[in-house]
Amino acid sequence: MTATRGRPRKDGRGRPAKSSGSDMRQAILDAAEGLFARHGFYGVTTRQVAAEAGVDTALIHYYFGAKRELFDAVFLRRAEILNQDRKASMDAYEAANPGTMTPLGVITAFIEPLIERSLTGGAGWKNYFALVAQVNNTPAWGGETMHRFFDPVVRQLVDTLKRARPGADLTELYWGYQFLTGAMMLALSETGRIDQLSEGLCRSNDLDAVRKRLYRYCAAGFETLIG
Repeated sequence: MTATRGRPRKDGRGRPAKSSGSDMRQAILDAAEGLFARHGFYGVTTRQVAAEAGVDTALIHYYFGAKRELFDAVFLRRAEILNQDRKASMDAYEAANPGTMTPLGVITAFIEPLIERSLTGGAGWKNYFALVAQVNNTPAWGGETMHRFFDPVVRQLVDTLKRARPGADLTELYWGYQFLTGAMMLALSETGRIDQLSEGLCRSNDLDAVRKRLYRYCAAGFETLIG
């Protein structure tokens, strides 16, 4: 029997057939990602995700469990890719610049993979960055979520900046990251705010314009803090 209406074929025990499981799982993650990005965690139900993905609600529970587990799976899927991209980018920069690293170079290596994903990765990455920006500004549990998924690569950024500027105070480096992440995620969320504020002079979706300015802006902030 073939799958119909977005529902996978099932084996004799009522579970999705293996051949269709991966596709169904990705469809659910894509649907959840888009809905969470637009409406936030509390504004989305698993029933809405199922309708968007074209599957039965029971499949969400089968693959992911409760809504929070689904949300974590959405967050993890692209976090792993970003962490690998940024680690490789910073490793490559440090290897190519032994003893001559600068805050601008380190910050460029840290942020550039995100800009590149947003420019070339399609609507899914746009949704993901909007979602991360929301989580990054959610007091109740956003900090804990960012901690679980992104701390190792952020610590690599701080450690690399420390090697670039051995005399820098770690307290100032962490404050610098706090300000960098706010600017970075606002830029990547493409809210359209600057479009209206500048009356069309600037466009939030012009990521080439963003990359020309954001790296230098953040690096100058770090240089001011660490002296």
